This record gives sequence, C-alpha cells and structure tokens, in this order.
Amino acid sequence: MKTTFDMGGFQVDRVGFGAMQFPGPGVMGPPQDKDAALALLRRVLELGINHIDTAQFYGPKVSNELIREALAPYPSDLVIVSKTGATRSADGAWVPQQRPEELIADTKANVETLGLDRLPVMNLRYMPPEETGAADVVPFDEQLDAMRRLVDDGVITRFGVSTVDAARAAQAIDAGAVCVQNAYNLLARHDEPVLELCRERGVAYVPYFPLGSAFGATPRVDADPRVIAVAERNGITPAQVGLAWLLQHSENILLIPGTSSVQHLEENTAVRDITLSQDDVDELESPAR
Repeated sequence: MKTTFDMGGFQVDRVGFGAMQFPGPGVMGPPQDKDAALALLRRVLELGINHIDTAQFYGPKVSNELIREALAPYPSDLVIVSKTGATRSADGAWVPQQRPEELIADTKANVETLGLDRLPVMNLRYMPPEETGAADVVPFDEQLDAMRRLVDDGVITRFGVSTVDAARAAQAIDAGAVCVQNAYNLLARHDEPVLELCRERGVAYVPYFPLGSAFGATPRVDADPRVIAVAERNGITPAQVGLAWLLQHSENILLIPGTSSVQHLEENTAVRDITLSQDDVDELESPAR
C-alpha cells in the first residue's frame, strides 16, 4: 500500500492531521489547555506527519496561531493546507465569504497568521444556496478565478476545493485544483462518484468526517457493530479500522483525522502499519444488520 501521494507537486504522507478540534466548543474560542495543544502539534511532527489541515475560521484564528507558535520555523517538507470561503459570526454561525475580494483577503490573512511567505495549498470551501439560504451565491467560476489569481500572484502554490458535487469537482480540476475535500467515510459513501473522478484524474481526495461527525452530520463509524467486530478480531481500535479501510479503499485518499489527545493521535498514525484482510473488508462493506 502506498504511504504517500502527490498533491500538486507536494509529496504528502497519507496520514495527516486536522486542526479543527483545537478551538473551544463549536470551533470557537481558545482551547481548554493551550500547553497541551502545543505539545500535541509538536508530537505531530515527531510522528512524521507532514500534512496539516487548518483554517483561519477555526477559532477564528486559534488553530493557525497555535500551529505557528508550536511549529514555526516550519520544516521544509511540511505541507499546511488551509480553507477559505467562509467566516464566523459573533454567535458562531458559518457565514459565506465567497466574493473574489473576500477570498483573496482571507487567504492573505491565513498566510499572515501562519507566518508563511506562501501557503502550499488553499482549499476553496464552496457554500451552495441550499446550505446557506442565500440567494446571491457568487458563481463558482468567479471563485475559481480568484483562486487561480492567488496562485499567479504567489500567495499560494496550489489550490483545492471542498464540499463540491461531481460537476463542480470536475470544473475545479480542469481549472487546476489538486485536491478535493468532501465528507466521506465507510458508513457515508454517497460521494463515491467524486472519489472515482479524483482517482481517474490523479487528484488527492481528502475525506472530512472520516469517522463520522460529532455534529451529527454522519453516523459514528467506530460505533458500528461490523467495525467493532473487525477491531476485536485484529486487536486494534474501531477508529483504526475505519481509517485503515479508507487507506485501502483508494490510494489517492489522504486522511486528516483531528484529535486533542496525544494517545488518539498516535493510534491514528499507527494505521500506516495496519492492513485489513479481504475477509475484514468484505465484512465491513456488507449490509448493516
């Protein structure tokens, strides 16, 4: 099984780290234990992880500020990927921020907060009308034009997209996107057409909610009886089963599981060395009882 994948010229370890869990409840405010958060980030690098996913709207600014404090000056092979396209209201609501000038300003704010000269990859987090209720969504091609402008101006090296359907994913890849970040896991495989598109085009596919969502958007993978049975049989955790299945399912999948626990970080990283048998895979993919 491949342990790395090329993401727009960056060779990244297929097990990365997502920084969404660093801020307080609702992804707002500072962490409960800042020293523990900094220590966890340093452990990320010690474990050989070179792909960190973050966003200026995590906190806001909290995750980016912690990453800079813990890890700068950054190792030359560290690929920090951030997201733009949204902001947070005072009450914590997710608010679209998708006009070209907003995308450009927010991307520059990410670069500044992280203390970078240039951001390796910036994901455009698309927010469709059905998600926001807004009637004046900025056309997707205009948003892609802004991302290409950021590349041309040297603010970012590459860009990707997040939360897009197959048609928009194809449009973004044609425009130069090097990764697609959508919700996907063993129990929520509705995005298989986008994953297949990315596989065919040699583009990285980065599933968020790889073990289900704490916000109730998708079921918890580690609570499924099939997952628990395979875990017990192999002497590993149910979470490791869910992550290992993703790695084996397609070689262009890059994982970014998030955690605030060093123990869980180490368990997540250990899936590099786990191989599920075909019997295990067949059981995991069998209909739920």
